[in-house]
Amino acid sequence: GDNPVEVCRMDYGELEKFGRFVASYPFRRGIVSSVVDMPRAIDEAIGALPFEVVRLVPGVTPVPLRILYATPRTLGADRLAAAVGAYAKGGGREVLVIDMGTCITYDFVNADGEYLGGNISPGPKLRLKALNSFTARLPLVSRHGDTPEMGDTTETAIRSGVVNGIRREIEGYISDFLLKYPRLFVYLTGGVHLDLHISEKMRIFADDFIVPYGLNRILEYKN
Repeated sequence: GDNPVEVCRMDYGELEKFGRFVASYPFRRGIVSSVVDMPRAIDEAIGALPFEVVRLVPGVTPVPLRILYATPRTLGADRLAAAVGAYAKGGGREVLVIDMGTCITYDFVNADGEYLGGNISPGPKLRLKALNSFTARLPLVSRHGDTPEMGDTTETAIRSGVVNGIRREIEGYISDFLLKYPRLFVYLTGGVHLDLHISEKMRIFADDFIVPYGLNRILEYKN
């Protein structure tokens, strides 16, 4: 049904993991989503699977949302899947889905199931790298560590500036959307987790499976 059963993670050189995973369940169909060009070996392994595999192509693959993005074919497949998943879980409410990874993406679906678009912002790793790459003396700093309100070393000043800046950015988006859409649900996903200082936490859900959940809904919709 809609319940995640198992997650398998692998690097490009670990195709044997993929084979073992696929052999461990009686799959009848699958769906593939990617925001990069997949290596040929992985593409061939997917093409050789003994069941139907749908490739999610934004602007081409049918989805259970009305896409009002002006350039749907340039929309990231992960953003589209997350929007589908969030709207399905939101039960017909307005939803804002925030995906925190290499980039931070903000995507909005209204109560009528219309995907209106979203924004893309640099994630913490990109911001930290940019400060190091585009200045003469600022060091490359990890996002993990102390983040005082005001940094008392160059390291904590950079980390606090980036991490607290992202937190305030996200809190600002949520607050602005809640003012406009009082019934809004917010879904947070991605590999970066932050403690948000906002009073509306009962409407904010952390969900690491919002993208695969959306992919599953797209697959069910096609069938």
